Amino acid sequence: MKFLDLKTQQKRIRQPLEKRLNAILDHGAYIMGPEVHELEEKLADYCGVKHAISCSSGTDALLIPLMAWGIGPGDAVFTTPFTYVATAEVIALLGATPVFVDVYDSTFNIDCEKLEIAIQETLKKGELTPKAIIPVDLFGVPARYRLIDSIAKKYNLKVIEDGAQSFGASIGEKKVGTFGDVAATSFYPAKPLGCYGDGGAIFTNNDILADRCRAIRVHGTSSDRYNSEVIGLNGRLDSMQAAVLLEKLTIFDEELEMRNKVNDYYRKFLNNAQYIPNNYHSAHALFSITLGSHKKREELVGKLKKNNIPNVIYYKYPIHLMKGFHYLGYKDGDFPISENLSQTIVSLPMHPYLTKMDIDLIIKTLKNNE
Repeated sequence: MKFLDLKTQQKRIRQPLEKRLNAILDHGAYIMGPEVHELEEKLADYCGVKHAISCSSGTDALLIPLMAWGIGPGDAVFTTPFTYVATAEVIALLGATPVFVDVYDSTFNIDCEKLEIAIQETLKKGELTPKAIIPVDLFGVPARYRLIDSIAKKYNLKVIEDGAQSFGASIGEKKVGTFGDVAATSFYPAKPLGCYGDGGAIFTNNDILADRCRAIRVHGTSSDRYNSEVIGLNGRLDSMQAAVLLEKLTIFDEELEMRNKVNDYYRKFLNNAQYIPNNYHSAHALFSITLGSHKKREELVGKLKKNNIPNVIYYKYPIHLMKGFHYLGYKDGDFPISENLSQTIVSLPMHPYLTKMDIDLIIKTLKNNE
């Protein structure tokens, strides 16, 4: 049993993928080649946005729009401490200040009521200027964007959807990639749509923002590649990774449905999994459950290991308690839900090729832990 089964997936696409990779070897455009442009068109069509801008990672997909808006020292960007560190890291890299907001104990996504309180408190203190919100679609479940967008409009803030784990998810008929002012996703191999290296993409309907992101992606250049118009970085996607993603896109919707069936089967037996609101469709990047205590979590992890069942703890540390973020002055107890989740959560195998026999063994092990 595997936590993530990329080998079975690769067997399905190996022959057409090799054909695409051989074509790149023939034409020799290894960086930003025709496959990259084809991928951007198909990603935009898939999500229903005007612009899909590929880049070198999900981290750069978050960083580049912040750079495009000129966010930096003295600015506050609001996000959750219960996510992968990259979400807060990009804020800090630009000299801006991450302002953390606790999450709901059901969806594990940013709590909108607490978000507005945090914005008001920041304004009252007057030390920082609120500029943006980065909600995270944790484990594939979209955040509450209708509420988030209304809060953002009220306080004149930008919104970056962190859809690193949620490409393919939707709220009703509206797909991830279309929420906020701009959206970011990751194509890290473990994601629902992943390449065989690092990759990411930025989505927006804003023409000016799209042009600026494209320039920043290539060292701040546009028409003249040797004349930087703005400060940028090397954030390009290579043609090989684009080819992998193009081939994986051909089976992506089918794999999403397979993930959904795995999720449904798990939930027949488990009532302690991440909550998915009505009319929300998750990409099921991970299947995570919470135990009643840290002790129970550790007991379960031990039994899973004994039965050769892979599992991972996402996330072992909330960001505000990480050593690298001590300078912000947060302390233990500031975000109790995020802190409790880090002590009680565990992620079980989740991928399209997980068999009923595998899930039955997992369920049996879980039931024996009760």
